Amino acid sequence: MTAHANPNDERFLASLRSQGITYVSPEVGISAGHTACTELDQGKTPTQVAQDVINSSNLDGYHAGYCAGASIGAYCPKYAAQI
Repeated sequence: MTAHANPNDERFLASLRSQGITYVSPEVGISAGHTACTELDQGKTPTQVAQDVINSSNLDGYHAGYCAGASIGAYCPKYAAQI
């Protein structure tokens, strides 16, 4: 963790780790979180974002949904009402 890291990043990564969700590197995990928000900004639903996570990872439905929800909580809380 670098000194200039966003505190949301560490909370997001800790949230994933708490569920046993692993990632190649912190940067990859954080990027995935931001990608979820970008997809929501483009009009996808949280369910569609979770499906994209399933399609691009080895996560099951529960963990993909958790990842999408954690992304929303950390990076784009304006979508929290949709989950």
